[in-house]
Amino acid sequence: MAVHEDFILDPAQLASQLTTPAETTLIDVRWRLAGPPGKDDYAAGHLPGAVFLDLDADLCGPPGAGGRHPLPDPDHLQRVLRAAGVREGRPVVVYDLGDGPAAARAWWTLRWAGHRAVRVLDGGFPAWAAAGLPVTAEVPDPEPGDITVRPGGMPVLDAAAAGRLASEGVLVDVRAAPRYRGEVEPIDPVAGHIPGAVNLPTTDHVEAGGRLRAADALRSRFAEVGVDDGVRVGAYCGSGVTAAHTVLALNLAGHPDAALYVGSWSEWITDPDRPVA
Repeated sequence: MAVHEDFILDPAQLASQLTTPAETTLIDVRWRLAGPPGKDDYAAGHLPGAVFLDLDADLCGPPGAGGRHPLPDPDHLQRVLRAAGVREGRPVVVYDLGDGPAAARAWWTLRWAGHRAVRVLDGGFPAWAAAGLPVTAEVPDPEPGDITVRPGGMPVLDAAAAGRLASEGVLVDVRAAPRYRGEVEPIDPVAGHIPGAVNLPTTDHVEAGGRLRAADALRSRFAEVGVDDGVRVGAYCGSGVTAAHTVLALNLAGHPDAALYVGSWSEWITDPDRPVA
């Protein structure tokens, strides 16, 4: 599969890059919506030199009216990233359990914060381990970073803009089809979708093992729902995590202006005046 150098890299590429480990910051963001915390996975074994960040506590704001995974406070995020050793101009590589959304949200958040040299390990920790590459339980003590968080590095939609985009461009609902259709809703108190949104589950963007499809295949999939050159596009999900994975896929497919509705469905439904389809 072709690998896009700007956004993702495979285990062999990362291993080659880590021959000079001081030139790369590794962040482990293994996370589950429900189940054991990713910190347990990290403690059992991680990539040498990787620092663990908790998606909920470190990379998002507290849940509330802004949804379950709102934007983080910039000052808080800056402290977290500096403690993890993130430095201006030094590349960052993020990885997760291999399914992609947590790493994609970390990738998106770092780019939103103004750090452009961020890539996702395609296939995450499982791909690294399957390649027979080294794993350790040793916890590093990184030199403090110097990143300055500058919000605004990625396009963001609020609820009003998401509603407009659904009629003026393409708003992609990346949840599973039964949730989009309102047949089931296992997490949020209201079922359905934003009127005018189209459904393209983010799981359609990956191959076996969690690897992202090639750029041409992604372009074809997005074109099926009307995402062509020059068309404004945004994505949402339940809380802005899996939708970040679709934004990553859109960037790989050549749509760098794709916007993320961070609050997503969990914010949309907090206002009873917002319509539900």
